[in-house]
Parts: sequence; C-alpha cells; structure tokens
Amino acid sequence: MEDKTNEVKEKDSIFSWIITIIAAIALTFFITTFILIPTIVVGESMSPTLSENDRLISLKFPLYYSNPSKGDIVILDSPEEDNKEYIKRVIGVPGDVIEIDNGNVYINGQLYDEDYIKEGVLTEIYSENSWTLSSDEYFVMGDNRLPGKSLDSRFFGPIKRDTIRGIANFRYWPISKLGVVGGINE
Repeated sequence: MEDKTNEVKEKDSIFSWIITIIAAIALTFFITTFILIPTIVVGESMSPTLSENDRLISLKFPLYYSNPSKGDIVILDSPEEDNKEYIKRVIGVPGDVIEIDNGNVYINGQLYDEDYIKEGVLTEIYSENSWTLSSDEYFVMGDNRLPGKSLDSRFFGPIKRDTIRGIANFRYWPISKLGVVGGINE
C-alpha cells in the first residue's frame, strides 16, 4: 500500500513540475510578446547615451495607448534588413518638418536642443537635408553624430509608426549605469 502511495506522490510531483514549466514558458511568451523587450545595445550609434553591450528593458505596452514622443529612445525594426532591430532616438513626430543645416537640426524652423550629443559634434547629412513627416511617420537618429556612426533616418528616411517595437526605459547592465534611459538620468 505504501508503494502505491509513493508512486502516486511521485507522479503528482512530476505532473506539478511539468505544469510549472509550461506556465513559466507561457508567462515568458506573454511578457515578451505584449509587455517588454530585453535589448542588448550593439554598436556605437547611441553613444554617449548608450554604450556597446548595455542591456535595456524596452516597454511595448505604452505603444498600445500612446505614440512615441520626441526624445524617446525606441527599438525599431530595421528598414534595411529583416530580423534586425535598431535603437534610435525620436527626433521628429508626425507633422514635423525636419531640416539639417550647417550641422544643426531644426524642427519646424526652430533649432532643436540636443544636450545628449557630444559638444562640438555637427549633424551631417547624407543626400537630403529636409523631411516633412506624414501622419504616421517618425524621424529617428542615433546620438552619435560622428560621420558614419549611425545608420538612421538621414540615410533611410522617416520610419512608419508600426515599425516601432518598444520604448527603451531602463538600463539594467552595467550595474554602474543602472537606471532610466532617454536623457532623464544620464
């Protein structure tokens, strides 16, 4: 009789582990599909704000009820390559006119204050120097404006709203830089 009791307990234990593993996988899938994106910074296009190998938590759910704002750091699908993501800063939102003149960025005719780029670095242009954004377009650039350091809207043009996957909110690695990203606690 005791052998059957132990056998039942063993089966219950195995079943319990299987349910726990399935629930963990389902929860992970739900979180990464609807709530957040864990992101690793590759490259130096967002320097000095973000560095190579910084690890970020990017939130998806704010995009369900609002649009990205100027200054937000976003994760977006690459307009150039399938299955690749870029990390860039939103510079222009729908309806804005973006101009780059003499290395400075102007939005709707006003000089745009960009305190997150290195002092003395000018924003170069690739082919165009002016863009008017439609009702679902955003203009994104990397913070590193040194020549050839950021592949962004200056190169591939404005991006569509539906290519933005999340807003980078929190850096969790390296520990020495732990905190909010996007210029708030930099």
